Amino acid sequence: GSGDASWAVADWRLAVWTLCSVLLPVLITAWCSFQRSRRQLLIRDIFRKSKHDWHYTDLFGQPSYCCVCAQHILRGAFCGCCGLRVSEGCLKKADQRFLCKEIMMRGTGGAPSSMPHHWIRGNVPLCSCCMVCKQQCGTQPKLCDYRCVWCQYTVHDECMMDSLRTEDCTFGEFRDLIIPPYYLSTINQMRKEKRTSYEKVVPYGRKHWTPVIVLANTRSGNNMGETLLGEFKMLLNPVQVFDLSKITPAKALQLCTLLPCNAVRVLVCGGDGTVGWVLDAIDEMKIKGQERYIPQVAILPLGTGNDLSNTLGWGAGYAGEVPVEQILRNVMEADGIKLDRWKVQVTNKGYYNLRKPKVFTMNNYFSIGPDALMALNFHAHREKTPSLFSSRIINKAVYFFYGTKDCLVQECKDLNKKVELELDGERIELPNLEGIIVLNIGYWGGGCRLWEGMGDEPYPLARHDDGLLEVVGVHGSFHCAQIQVKLANPVRLGQAHTVRLILKSSKMPMQVDGEPWAQGPCTVTITHKTHALMLYHSGEQTDDDASSLSE
Repeated sequence: GSGDASWAVADWRLAVWTLCSVLLPVLITAWCSFQRSRRQLLIRDIFRKSKHDWHYTDLFGQPSYCCVCAQHILRGAFCGCCGLRVSEGCLKKADQRFLCKEIMMRGTGGAPSSMPHHWIRGNVPLCSCCMVCKQQCGTQPKLCDYRCVWCQYTVHDECMMDSLRTEDCTFGEFRDLIIPPYYLSTINQMRKEKRTSYEKVVPYGRKHWTPVIVLANTRSGNNMGETLLGEFKMLLNPVQVFDLSKITPAKALQLCTLLPCNAVRVLVCGGDGTVGWVLDAIDEMKIKGQERYIPQVAILPLGTGNDLSNTLGWGAGYAGEVPVEQILRNVMEADGIKLDRWKVQVTNKGYYNLRKPKVFTMNNYFSIGPDALMALNFHAHREKTPSLFSSRIINKAVYFFYGTKDCLVQECKDLNKKVELELDGERIELPNLEGIIVLNIGYWGGGCRLWEGMGDEPYPLARHDDGLLEVVGVHGSFHCAQIQVKLANPVRLGQAHTVRLILKSSKMPMQVDGEPWAQGPCTVTITHKTHALMLYHSGEQTDDDASSLSE
């Protein structure tokens, strides 16, 4: 009996220990999870109420030190505007102790015309030099040295003098692009007094002030927009930097009306579609009678094709290889040019058609045939699984797949029997074709100079500001691929001020600037709409670009 009792006790103890060994990790995990979610709620609450643009990171990209406790930190929060870095535990103290960049000065009396440096200690950029002794800053493994959040000048701890703390900030290298907080204070005061002569207000010491407005589409191409937003906010006034996923270009561009006439430059970070969206908003400004505030537009190409960007010398795609500082220098040095914009009107055929014609604005090109079919298939695929299309390489691979498929299937054959083409009212006899492309710019299909082809035949010069369209034909997807690698020439059908295309029968794929659709019998009329003021960057140009601009 006693043996059975001892076995029962042993069994009971075993059961208790087994239960403890199972429950204890579960309870510890649950407690840790509760603490973490509680901590995240507190952090989120601080982020929401703060004037800083806090972001949380699990790993800083360079050696970092907390601005409160000065300890080395691997993870924590950083401000996207002023660059403060702080550990999780010191976040609340840092938020209360340190001011962020002020977008507008809160002056008590009068309109200020200058402001002192805004110094922040520690975590200075690598390879930065002291403005006093010209030696390298931030070399010691601790929280040391100062950086001004406006002019980006750095200074050693031992070189920091009282005079530097009260000295007026010059706004550094990008003074001609930055909107100073005291300028906005003056404008705000003038609005209260109902005075509108803003052009008389020029920041102190600015002879060639050309403020820049940055419009970034965080959903474009390779998803670099988010990173760029933070970098531009660090270098400029945060009020100049807009996220187009949160605000429309039309609203963002109203900032132009508070700035000097014909002086503003806009940097669009996105694909050709984003550029078109911004140019449409600028056209709306013309309708509202705000023509004198119209900005000039530069492009940072984040999309997949980027043909307009390539044509204007800004490159075929940005992947972070050029520092943001250099991008701003390029915007400052760029030359103003004009870009033709065209009205594309699609009128459906039929006596009983009461629907209004579809109207598009074209900057790049219009096409009917295999390249429009590729774009249509690509868009249909992207609508189903948008998460797959976050990389420029994947996007181009999908285009290649659909192009190869069309080489075998030839869905657009005998196009010449289905359409009629008129250039400036003159009917054109079409050879055997699968596609027709109407070009406004030099580049097409992600970097191909379509009108020039192999460059071995004489042809009239193609420009984007001459009020003329170039019209070419292609024999199919394989012919398009040959033109892309300069192994074939397109079928040059001519140049015209007005293009009219009549689709007599069947349904065909069409596209305007990469926006595709399937279209039944109709008449397509392309006429000149307006000019857009763009910026041309000569630093990126190729030999082809140089020859086309030399005329």
